[in-house]
Amino acid sequence: MACKLGQQWSPEQIAGWLKLRFPLNQALQVSHETIYRSLFIQARGLLKKELLAHLRTRRRMRHSKLATATPRGGIIDAVSIRERPAEVEDRAVPGHWEGDLITGSNNSHIATLVERHSRFVMLVKVKGKDTSSVVSALSRQVKTLPTALRKSLTWDRGGEMASHKNFTVATDTQVYFCDPQSPWQRGSNENTNGLLRQYFPDGTDLSRHSQAFLNKIARRLNERPRKTLGFQTPAAKLSQAVASTG
Repeated sequence: MACKLGQQWSPEQIAGWLKLRFPLNQALQVSHETIYRSLFIQARGLLKKELLAHLRTRRRMRHSKLATATPRGGIIDAVSIRERPAEVEDRAVPGHWEGDLITGSNNSHIATLVERHSRFVMLVKVKGKDTSSVVSALSRQVKTLPTALRKSLTWDRGGEMASHKNFTVATDTQVYFCDPQSPWQRGSNENTNGLLRQYFPDGTDLSRHSQAFLNKIARRLNERPRKTLGFQTPAAKLSQAVASTG
């Protein structure tokens, strides 16, 4: 494992490689969260400098998935990510989404949605970060999807999703909330937000962009081959998944 870290492999890539390398020996397989936790414990709460240098994200603190979720942001009756069905975790079934806001200048924002199975992206124009604006915009967008693609949405604990019950009623989509300060629990969304900075650099006033322009950028990402999909495009991957589910 240390050798792979030295080659700048991420813990998630190491975990995936182990499954391919030893498909019939579960004793030689390990999850990326276990890798992170082992490093965390070895360093007594701080990753050792030599190990940190090999982690591309350079996070010094790694919080466990089992950390106690403390309610914040005015979110009442939040359902923890730890209560998600197994099908969400293994990405085998389409219709499970991760969501977030990206922030620009002048207190402007865009909502981003990423489908876990296909990495298909939707970008949503929002008038503001308040929960009424965000939930209403997300509801309109998600209701354009077929019912089979509206299974769940995983969000962080930002107050913009305080009205998550209204979203669920409008879309019949269950919302799950990450543990505090745990962005890796929405890994697909975090990765996509990084890709979007190519089009929306820090300091951009995001309010200037129309929904039509956001759709255009999303289409570019969805028609771009992705290594993690075996160089299929997210659009093709999602289309195949929908067709196979009938």
